[in-house]
Amino acid sequence: MAHYRKYTTTVVGAHSVPRWYEALDRLVGLGQISPADFADAQFRATQAAILEQEVAGVDVITGGEMHRRTHNRHSPPNAMLNHFWQKIPAFQGVTRPKPISRHDPNVFHPAATCRGPIAETTDLGLVDEFRSVSAFARKPVKVTMTGPHLLAAVAYDEHYHDPRRMMSDLGKLLHQNFKRLAAAGCKHIQVDEPYFTVADDDEVRAAVDAINIAIEGLADDVHVLVHICQGNYAVGPDYDGQIGHRYFDTGRYKADLICQIDCDAYLVEHDMSGHYEGLLGNKQLGVGAVDVQAPNIETGEQVAERIRAQRWLAPEQTIITSTCGFNHLPRHIALGKLRAMTEAKAIMGGVWE
Repeated sequence: MAHYRKYTTTVVGAHSVPRWYEALDRLVGLGQISPADFADAQFRATQAAILEQEVAGVDVITGGEMHRRTHNRHSPPNAMLNHFWQKIPAFQGVTRPKPISRHDPNVFHPAATCRGPIAETTDLGLVDEFRSVSAFARKPVKVTMTGPHLLAAVAYDEHYHDPRRMMSDLGKLLHQNFKRLAAAGCKHIQVDEPYFTVADDDEVRAAVDAINIAIEGLADDVHVLVHICQGNYAVGPDYDGQIGHRYFDTGRYKADLICQIDCDAYLVEHDMSGHYEGLLGNKQLGVGAVDVQAPNIETGEQVAERIRAQRWLAPEQTIITSTCGFNHLPRHIALGKLRAMTEAKAIMGGVWE
């Protein structure tokens, strides 16, 4: 099992998305700039995300998932779902609205429809992402990937008519992509699953099996992390003035099932960390002590206090992270929160590389 040093800092994945994303997206639609021009803007936003994480002193970074998103709304194409559905032949075709939250029946996602078998040979672009980010990064690079449960649960299924089989095939697809990623030199791989509390226990058990298929057989020096959260959506006509909300924060928190995933660490919200007491074993826990639903910048001491609240958690098992991605937050707020994580590490006596 791969372990980070105590109080290692890492991000969940998404970095602050510039508000000009949406404006450029409209210009592409109007034919005033080309898709290649927008791709160049995304690339430069990726470079900025790398730089800001490194300036803040974060230990394990991502490319901010910037190239996966065409604008800063949650859809379409959403960085976690539509971006990957579009790469999988079984999901080709127009999307249809689908409710995603019991909190608000008016919240929909443009969901793809699975119309055929999911082939495990499809390239999801993770190796290209790793190489692109690594070309500019000085810190270790982590690649994130939406888990088989979210990819299946939000889609329409017109082929399998069986969520377990669909998730299993998605797990096999991820497995092949993760093997290629590890062979390319990536030592940090993360699976994202924000929809577990909404699902029933049997569905989550099937999802755990599918995730274990996805990560099976990876080398011992590859850090495999699983991010479990309650969602981070902001919706409505005044989206840019809103902070994300936990739209999936309903139902039983299934830490007992989550801990059957054969990974090295879990990344969770700090107020959910207590669910893992007595279940974690020798795995590590990323305490999401920086709150992406709050518009303020925490102090390092505030972040440290949220971590200290988990008195049962050994320092050697503790990773410092955020509750979710920073995509909804202004750039200066996201940068301040990253610095607060690094300050907390120093306060708590973290080991520096």
